[in-house]
Parts: sequence; structure tokens; C-alpha cells
Amino acid sequence: QVHLAESGGGSVQAGGSLGLSCLVSRSILSTSCMAWFRRARGKEREKVATVDSGGVTTYSESVKGRFTISRDNAKNTLYLHLNSLKPDDTAMYYCAADTYSCDLNPAFAYWGQGTQVTVSS
Repeated sequence: QVHLAESGGGSVQAGGSLGLSCLVSRSILSTSCMAWFRRARGKEREKVATVDSGGVTTYSESVKGRFTISRDNAKNTLYLHLNSLKPDDTAMYYCAADTYSCDLNPAFAYWGQGTQVTVSS
């Protein structure tokens, strides 16, 4: 069983920054497609960013240039750094993992419980 635990959410004013972390319970980080998703109230879930086992990253258009996904395999931790935050970034943020390649657009078998990010104007 794989467990993911997010931390680092909170409240910030527009234009501010936050850093999210996702601790993975065992060493699958280096061989997995890792991702951050978000779900805002009343909206569909959005895939925000991914990083594959080779370190290649992708971002949604809504966050490209503002958010950075990274991972530390030695610490079994996935990160998301959020810059230039906007009120529209307010959402519950989830990390997710799958042993399939990101290129296969996996369904993501493993999910964290989420951490709330709230951006005020």
C-alpha cells in the first residue's frame, strides 16, 4: 500500500507564494509518474503539473510560468511551488502517483487527502 500525505497549504494574498509538499510512504517516487491536481469548489478536477521518472515536467496552461513541480527521490517527497498566486488558484490541492509513465496519461492509482490553498484578493 502506498500512502501520500500533502502539507503546506494555507491562506495567502494575491501575488504571494506557497510551497506544497507530498510525502510518499515508500520509494516509488523515482519510478513513478507524479502529479499535482486541484479541485476548486463547483469546478472539475484539474491536473496542474506532472513530473515523470526522467524529470520531465508538464503544466496546465493556467499555471505555466507560475508553478514549479519537483521531487526529491532521496526524501520520497514531491513538491509544488506556487508563485504569483491568484484568487482563481483557490482550491484543494492533491498529489497523486502512478507506476505507469506520464506519457500514458495514467489514471493515478494513489492519492493524498489534499491540502487547501486559499488566495484572497
